[in-house]
Amino acid sequence: QVQLVESGGGLVQAGGSLRLSCVASGSIFSINTMGWYRQAPGKQRELVAGITSYGITSYADSVKGRFTISRDNAKNTVYLQMNSLKPEDTTVYYCNLRTPGGFDYWGQGTQVTVSS
Repeated sequence: QVQLVESGGGLVQAGGSLRLSCVASGSIFSINTMGWYRQAPGKQRELVAGITSYGITSYADSVKGRFTISRDNAKNTVYLQMNSLKPEDTTVYYCNLRTPGGFDYWGQGTQVTVSS
């Protein structure tokens, strides 16, 4: 059983930055892939960025070069640094943890709003 708690969302103007944090608690496995997803109304949930336990990262083309995912294993925390934000980035962002067995845990979501 794992609980994910996100923070750091909010309102920012275009070109600004936000840093999202996700803290995992409960039965944490040593080997987990974690990531950030986003889902706009009427759209599929899409992977924004992912990071393995060894620090290997992947990004959606739409955010590559602007967003950076990182993790602090000692704090059971994953971060998403979002720079050069655009109005198109406005949506709810969800933290994800995937177990070695392929089971997904999800955070409650944090709202990111970028004004033009």
